[in-house]
Amino acid sequence: MPQSLATVFLVNPASDNGLTGKRWPELAHRAAGLGLAGETLFSERPGHLIELAERASRDGAELVVAVGGDGTVNEAVNGLLRAGGSTELATIAIGTGLDFVRTYGIPVRFDDAVRTAHEGKTRTIDVGRVTYQAWDGSEAVRHVANVGSVGMSAAVAQRANGMSKVAGGRATFFYALVRVFLEWKNTLVTVELASGERREGRMHDVIVANGQYHGGAMWLAPEAQPDDGLFDVILIGDITKRDFMTTAPKIYRGTYLAHPKVELLRSSAVAVDAPERLPIELDGEQVGTTPVRFEVVPGALRVRVPA
Repeated sequence: MPQSLATVFLVNPASDNGLTGKRWPELAHRAAGLGLAGETLFSERPGHLIELAERASRDGAELVVAVGGDGTVNEAVNGLLRAGGSTELATIAIGTGLDFVRTYGIPVRFDDAVRTAHEGKTRTIDVGRVTYQAWDGSEAVRHVANVGSVGMSAAVAQRANGMSKVAGGRATFFYALVRVFLEWKNTLVTVELASGERREGRMHDVIVANGQYHGGAMWLAPEAQPDDGLFDVILIGDITKRDFMTTAPKIYRGTYLAHPKVELLRSSAVAVDAPERLPIELDGEQVGTTPVRFEVVPGALRVRVPA
């Protein structure tokens, strides 16, 4: 059990509808009482935690604790990888989706999350390197730790992120899902795997999963293994409103994969393109559009998980 770590907390004060920033002095005191203490760095703007995580790692932090939701984890991961990936990541999940932690059984109760950060074991996992088109038309690169998607899910993430989260993550994402679905039009999409295998047709969504959960506890990739060197690539085809109504509840049970318009593939890389620019999201954050390419980076990240 680690007794003395150079620990840095990376805190998103805006998470949990702004309560995290207000409560952090009390929460930091509770964490210290449980044996986990260190410097705190606060995010001041979108993307800031990438810079802070990189700096903390280069300055010698052995453990970075991401305090916030899935977007906070994503920024911390990107910063750590910029610095070489030697610093270990723990997470205290406070926010809307809280999907990253579900795959690893990391507790969401604060005291238990702190104990995992302090006393847990290390698991080495893959990440995805994603090359895509930024909003200004330039090529951009970012890493994804949990799940990325192309199509309607990206629009759902954008809608959910703009809503109040007082109803909780699951209700927020499901409401956004229904609202966006009613407006969304399936479009022609081309998907190419590392093997050269291709799929082309009208699709609703392309899910590229390293972890299992997304969108506020939707069990989108129940068979995904985050350390097997492969993505679970889920193609959701030309589904109708009737398909959606009958299948939506199955998303939370992981049984929707049996639908005839859903296909599960596995690959170390996947490229997605479409005649029109489709939105993409990474770990719940809408970052740009197609064309996009996902590539597995094996064993790139060390994560603190329950012992």
